[in-house]
Amino acid sequence: MASLRDIRKHISSVKSIKQITYAMKMVAAARIKRAQSSILAARPFAAEMDRLIADLYNELGEEDLTGTAARELFAERPAGGPLCLVLVTADKGLCGSFNNNLLKAAASWLKENRGRKLYVITVGRKGRDFMHRLRGLDLEIKYEAVGIFPKVGYVHAQLLTDNIINLYRGSAVESVTLIYNEFKSMMAQRIVTDRLLPLKSHIAGAVKARPGGKDFSFEPDKKTLLGALLPRHLGAQLYRTLLESQAAELAARMNAMESASKNATELIEGLTLKMNKTRQAMITTELNEIVSGSEALGG
Repeated sequence: MASLRDIRKHISSVKSIKQITYAMKMVAAARIKRAQSSILAARPFAAEMDRLIADLYNELGEEDLTGTAARELFAERPAGGPLCLVLVTADKGLCGSFNNNLLKAAASWLKENRGRKLYVITVGRKGRDFMHRLRGLDLEIKYEAVGIFPKVGYVHAQLLTDNIINLYRGSAVESVTLIYNEFKSMMAQRIVTDRLLPLKSHIAGAVKARPGGKDFSFEPDKKTLLGALLPRHLGAQLYRTLLESQAAELAARMNAMESASKNATELIEGLTLKMNKTRQAMITTELNEIVSGSEALGG
């Protein structure tokens, strides 16, 4: 049976852990409101950018884009070329299954494309470490971004965009796939696997050209405008993705730390009960020994 000293030390250590988990929960709760506001503000802009790019592309058509840099980002490429994965994870753990689910989705994608030349771009320390452990595969890490959460800025999305476009244009990449956690609510996140490039598949679900769109005159012309908007469009989509992941991570951490704090409270109550029972047993034993000794002396 554990001694009273051991039980007290156990209770003390659990109380220390509870203080840490509760503090982490409160920090995440303080940050989540700002993260929610950021993502709610970014979603409409990203959606409108999707619609604008879809409108311009539908009005111009593939033939009008022939020979332009814009067409290179839209056109489907021949099958069999290298593939690129952009994986967005957290920098830290202690956020429930947030990272594990992402890494499982990434592992599944890698398994499906085994035997192909693969390029990987990672955002978040957990994803980077996971990919470094898989260096034995035909896999090359082209860009890493770590330590950017929970203070994501548009500059991080712009750097990510530049690296993706440069890789796509310079390495004959067939397609770019994005895996991240989408923020649904404070209690739920959703793993998203989205084909980022070529853009033709990405904007397929966007609203098509609006009636009367051809009545507008453009300055500069539509081709130049589309070419200038595409990097900004990708930047807006990736910025929204980073904000989604940031909000989802904070929500997951807050829930995980709340559960950990509740478990610590229950464990402390159980240990306290055990300590009291042990102390009562010790007192009863001592009393029995005193009574037995008195009876022996009296006899």
